[in-house]
Amino acid sequence: MTDNSRPYGASDRPEFLPAGEEPQGPPDGPAPATGPYGMGPGWAPPPLYPVGPQREPRGPNIALFAALAVVIALVAGGVASWGTFLLTRPSSGIDPSYTLSTPSKQPTARPPDSVAGVAAKVLPSVVSLEVKGNSESGTGSGFVVKGGYIVTNNHVVAVAGQAGEIRIRYNDRSSSGARVVGRDPNSDIAVVKPDGTVRAPELPLGNSDGVVVGDPVIAVGSPLGLSGTVTTGIVSSLNRPVEAGGSTGSDYALINAIQTDAAINPGNSGGPLVNAAGEVIGVNSAIATVGGSLLGQQSGSIGLGFAIPVNQVRRIAQELITTGTARTSRIGITIDQSYQGKGVRIATRTESGAVPVTPGGPAAKAGLHAGDVILEVDGQPVSDSRELIVTIRSKAPGDQVRIKFRHDGEVRTATVTVGAAPAPTARPS
Repeated sequence: MTDNSRPYGASDRPEFLPAGEEPQGPPDGPAPATGPYGMGPGWAPPPLYPVGPQREPRGPNIALFAALAVVIALVAGGVASWGTFLLTRPSSGIDPSYTLSTPSKQPTARPPDSVAGVAAKVLPSVVSLEVKGNSESGTGSGFVVKGGYIVTNNHVVAVAGQAGEIRIRYNDRSSSGARVVGRDPNSDIAVVKPDGTVRAPELPLGNSDGVVVGDPVIAVGSPLGLSGTVTTGIVSSLNRPVEAGGSTGSDYALINAIQTDAAINPGNSGGPLVNAAGEVIGVNSAIATVGGSLLGQQSGSIGLGFAIPVNQVRRIAQELITTGTARTSRIGITIDQSYQGKGVRIATRTESGAVPVTPGGPAAKAGLHAGDVILEVDGQPVSDSRELIVTIRSKAPGDQVRIKFRHDGEVRTATVTVGAAPAPTARPS
């Protein structure tokens, strides 16, 4: 039997020869060698490692190397630029090539009903007053009305007296001298007339009876000498009894004021308080303060400013221009200042020559008597003598008011026609 098995280590592929043929060696080569027992022709020792199909070697990834090269170049360039900047920058931080963008053109016109629009309309009519007397001086504000007259506060021009000097400075920076036409300490209103022609426009007067709490307002004037200053706020309250002007003597005034939180400071006195339409509704005259500064000077605005209602100003200014004096409204009674109860009591006896009820006066004609207690005026309660005084003074002579009062325990109502105190001798300062 022929043994067709192959020894370990022979070629994996079997070779089959035709019958009767012997394996041949390589052509022209030596005869096949004979090996040890069991080792056939073509024997070779086993390989040290398994033999299998091998992958062909791959070349380098060109795209990856290119990307790495770009990154390295960018980083190197940035580092080089930063290093150059650090080496060349000035030590002071100055960069001669540094620039900022130029501003864009913006229109300066504003809607007429805006604060800026109203201020633009009002400012040309508001003036600053510089007043000098024999030993005193001061500044204040005012505004131009019909005929080139200027309305201001009495306490602004009172410093000038009869021989002082008043200088008017307009919004366009021109100036002129001025003289007092008339002044009324009881209302704290005065009118002055500038020398020469007044080119500033007149400021329209509104109706203070139509003002309500919460209305927007604008105050214009020269606080602390800073002319052309505009502040804004609202009407905080109405019918506030406020002392204005001096605190004693003929400079003392009680006004039925409009209260506002628009910032008003010393120097605003005499300037206009205007509504959203640019109409004057009051004349700024007083402020409330809390203490003073460490240097003893008056403190500034705390949001409590007071203005004389323009309806009263209109009447007083007109009388000052036409006659040089102004009448003070009254009803002809003397008030009992010691009374502590509800309402305001008419005095019970004559004191210092003042009778409780002026014979033939407005109160006497309406049926009021000594000792009667006034409770209301035109439906508004009066709690003290100041409220009654400012309420009556805010009326014009000839106006009628409804007064509720108590007489001998009985509550009555009477209609009183407001009168006027005897007008003083006309003598402009």
